[in-house]
Amino acid sequence: MDFLYQTVTEALINVFGRAPGLSELILILMLPLFVSAFLLEWIHVRYRSGNWNIARNQTFWLREVAANYALGFGYYISSALMNVSYLLALWALLWEHRLFTIPVNVFTVIAAFFVQELCYYWYHRTAHRVRWFWAQHVSHHTGEIMNMSTAARQSILNGIIGTWIFFVPAVLLGFSPDLILGLLAANLAYQWFVHTESIGKFHPAIEWLFNTPSNHRVHHGRNTQYIDKNYGGVVMLFDHLFGTYEPEQEKVLYGTPQQIKSHNWFVLNLHELVDMMRDVMAPGPVLERLKHLWKPPGWVREGHEPIHTWTVERQQTANQETIQALKP
Repeated sequence: MDFLYQTVTEALINVFGRAPGLSELILILMLPLFVSAFLLEWIHVRYRSGNWNIARNQTFWLREVAANYALGFGYYISSALMNVSYLLALWALLWEHRLFTIPVNVFTVIAAFFVQELCYYWYHRTAHRVRWFWAQHVSHHTGEIMNMSTAARQSILNGIIGTWIFFVPAVLLGFSPDLILGLLAANLAYQWFVHTESIGKFHPAIEWLFNTPSNHRVHHGRNTQYIDKNYGGVVMLFDHLFGTYEPEQEKVLYGTPQQIKSHNWFVLNLHELVDMMRDVMAPGPVLERLKHLWKPPGWVREGHEPIHTWTVERQQTANQETIQALKP
């Protein structure tokens, strides 16, 4: 692990002229654990099922796993570039205009954890309910299988779309950017381990409180009752508070209501952004056209047929699949 840390640190210094921050450090140190957990999950699934192939629709379908890691690699590179180009300077500027200076101790770190969780909840919920942010988040949900590599399925658009804006209140309140971003990195690192079908349900009290594999499988489902549920990162408190919690009951069908049918890296990263901008540019009253930016992803403008540049599978197909999956 020391060798990995030194190698990555030297690479970051050579390329970007700086050492990794706390959030980057957490993810770097977690890399060996991520890889080890993924390999153990693969062995467990293969051994339990006796099925060692990597064919389509299998839990470890090679093409899907490759797409997951390719998206993750692009995400990390784009995040580093966004940090160097403007985000580090932006966080420094915001810190200069903070209302208070909150010291770092055990109690304030616990408080910062819950503040960060609240910020993350509203980012995550908005990323599902506002199409501008969905254009960034959708790539994470286009996977049709679930294993730990799905956690790596992220978008290059994070910094461009402006997901950072949801964590601004925490910094202005007086929590240091390093602390908030470090807790966010720990949040995302934790979520690596909930992207799995190898772990069933825990005790009801644990399921109620924490984001477990079962709760997160629901979040990735395109079953009607699972859509836009379970936004919590580490804990589910805010889902209970704001009425977005849903327990896992029927078999989860993974993907989105309008499922993109591609493993092309550029398509997975950009398809929703391209479709959204084409909808905005399509003829009609200007205000109605602009609503495509802030309305939910499924919103349809009167007199306008939603544009899909690439092939999609619509929600009614998913519902039919649900019926088939539930048949004895």
